[in-house]
Amino acid sequence: MKLFVGLDVSKAKLDACFLLREDDTNTILWQETVANSESGATMIKDKILRFHEELDFDKILVGMEATGQYSMHPSLFFSNDPELKLINVETIVENPRVIHRFSKVWTEEKNDKLDAQIIAEFLTTGKHTKSQPREEKFVALLRFTRTRYQLIRQMTEAQQHYVENLYYKCNTLSSDLKAENISTSVFSSTMIQLMNGDISMAEIRTMNSVELAALLQKFGRGRFKDPVKLAKVIRKSVSDSYRLGKLAQDSIDINLGVQMRVIRGFEQEIKIIDKAIENIMETIDSAKTLLSIPGIGPVYAAGIIAEVGQIDRFNHEAQLAKYAGLYWPKHQSGNYQKEKTPMSKSGNRYLRYYLVQAANSVRRYIPEYEAYYQKKYKEVPKTQHKRALVLTARKLVRLVFALLSDHQLYIARSEAMES
Repeated sequence: MKLFVGLDVSKAKLDACFLLREDDTNTILWQETVANSESGATMIKDKILRFHEELDFDKILVGMEATGQYSMHPSLFFSNDPELKLINVETIVENPRVIHRFSKVWTEEKNDKLDAQIIAEFLTTGKHTKSQPREEKFVALLRFTRTRYQLIRQMTEAQQHYVENLYYKCNTLSSDLKAENISTSVFSSTMIQLMNGDISMAEIRTMNSVELAALLQKFGRGRFKDPVKLAKVIRKSVSDSYRLGKLAQDSIDINLGVQMRVIRGFEQEIKIIDKAIENIMETIDSAKTLLSIPGIGPVYAAGIIAEVGQIDRFNHEAQLAKYAGLYWPKHQSGNYQKEKTPMSKSGNRYLRYYLVQAANSVRRYIPEYEAYYQKKYKEVPKTQHKRALVLTARKLVRLVFALLSDHQLYIARSEAMES
């Protein structure tokens, strides 16, 4: 006999369905709604122990959908409970899309109790994802890497607002810097001090190139190789840009100052998160594997490890790529095969983000990945960088899967051939 426990998890409650499977027949053993709290989960646990004592199950599975913060506590509770471990209870946290597709075949109706039963029925098929309990350090790492992801998104939005306001103040600056191939960013300390300091656009217009170059060197602490060229570009931009009235100019200056303080605040918080990530990574054995890959530092390695969890959950690298959403579904009917298919919009967006960011870094250190990136970049006339980077990330998945599966450190091809 086998027991399959389906849990429909919401913010306030857990709907449980105990499904008994014997001789290919499913029977509902118990159904109840309890609070999504430790006391509610304990009630379900006690029922599992009591039924097991009476019926002596060969196998017990507890399954639920991955519903973010709501499913975290019950999944940890059932995975790590010592009494449930003694009777080999396995906890499954499944992708909601998989359960949804299964439910469409099973029934058209929907309610919380029925959803719990559908999850239990799905577990009986044996097609659920492999699941292993997360250790506390992996849970902590996951919270840090996802918080960092959100902070990066928010900082990027603040940077976009800053550039928007900068356009109102000096509308040709960004394009002029790009046109002259000036590497200085509008977010560099020198440019921020120039655009947000006490110097007005009118004062910059009155300066000659030598005077402005000297000021730039002062702001940049003498780091510019060709300050006169930069000064000429800035003077041209200031001269060509629209002139605003005092009231409008003052409003833009205030907005620029606010947005820059917001950006600096995000940068400080991200540094705190990065330090915390590094501290946890020192306690994780698999971290050394990913850190051995040139271009992957503690933050990118942490993001990948936190989302992947135990690599044993995946049977092959294609399965890992699909989990990250780095795959292109095939469209085929009869003799027709669609040549170009869009990348899947499903998958773990956090893992996809860290793999793509890691790939962009790795290609700068490993010639093989840079060559692959350049090849893919040249294949299309539009969105070259985005496409090439995503495909490079897909290539990186193979390396990540192989190293984590074999518990090996990265060895460059030239070194491997010599050995």
